[in-house]
Amino acid sequence: MADPRRPLPRWRPWHGLTIVLALLAPVLVTAWLGGAESLAAIRRFPPGLLGLMVLVAFTCWNLNAARLRLMLDGRAGWLGQRGALGIELASKFALCATPGGSGGPATLLVLLARRGLPPSRGAAVFLLDQGCDLLFFLCMLTGVVAYSLLGDTAWPHRWLVQLALVALALVAFAACLAMACLPRLLRSPVQPPACWLSGRRRRWLARRLLVCRQAILTTLRLPPTTLLAVLMLTSAHWLLRYSLLYLAVLGVGGSIDWLWIFLTQMLAMAASQFSFLPGGAGAAELGVGGLLLPMLGAEQAAAAVLVWRLASYHLYLAAGAPLFLVQATRWLARSPAD
Repeated sequence: MADPRRPLPRWRPWHGLTIVLALLAPVLVTAWLGGAESLAAIRRFPPGLLGLMVLVAFTCWNLNAARLRLMLDGRAGWLGQRGALGIELASKFALCATPGGSGGPATLLVLLARRGLPPSRGAAVFLLDQGCDLLFFLCMLTGVVAYSLLGDTAWPHRWLVQLALVALALVAFAACLAMACLPRLLRSPVQPPACWLSGRRRRWLARRLLVCRQAILTTLRLPPTTLLAVLMLTSAHWLLRYSLLYLAVLGVGGSIDWLWIFLTQMLAMAASQFSFLPGGAGAAELGVGGLLLPMLGAEQAAAAVLVWRLASYHLYLAAGAPLFLVQATRWLARSPAD
């Protein structure tokens, strides 16, 4: 069992600076793209539509929490919806508040370890979660590419969609192949990635990789109805979350095909992984804004991007920060898990 006193990921002063820059990035990009006209468009944004966006974001959080409960299947003790929502928001806050999202998985593993789930098994839950996301996007991209080839669409940069599908399919194939061949790879006498580790360390790493693989297989042996529910929750989450930008575009007076807005976010969020700021700030706004410009005016695109980020990224930070601080305080106090 994992040590329940293992510390949470450490925070340093430069983390605060990167968060401040991430918070300011949408405003700076909006001012650069749309100027004063975009700020006026934001002031005219319908309050009811903004409230709907917040409600959609809240629903997405609860869908993810329900998915976590199903994947754990009681392996981390009894976990209600409220507790799962706390883990979801705290880990997503760490994801959004660290460059490359590096703090998110670490925080999730630590919070699950407090409930008695070893990190190797917690990593399996995280990888399965990512696998469900990957499967959803692969299916969506396949359908969208078929629609763009067979239907009459006026989307710009359609080659990007096809390139994204190929890249995603390669990632999925490589992940499945690595998982299937893991025991054989670990028995191989030549292991370049781990050659710098001592024999003891290599054995330690091999044991945990095998435990993680076994935990993934155990989760995949859940009842088909449970696995189907996980996939349905995954689909509902992403369909709703990627509708936030569509609502933002409607609020600033634009009219764009929902499928293109879905692709816009997916492509831009993939590109945002190359940003050094938390949450891909800067790159995400520029990517989405650039893909919206052919179909919207500059001031409308800039306003839509700012509202979208406020209702997604910034809202995650605001809702998750108190829960993360509560978890950190409990950790420092060495209190037992709930």
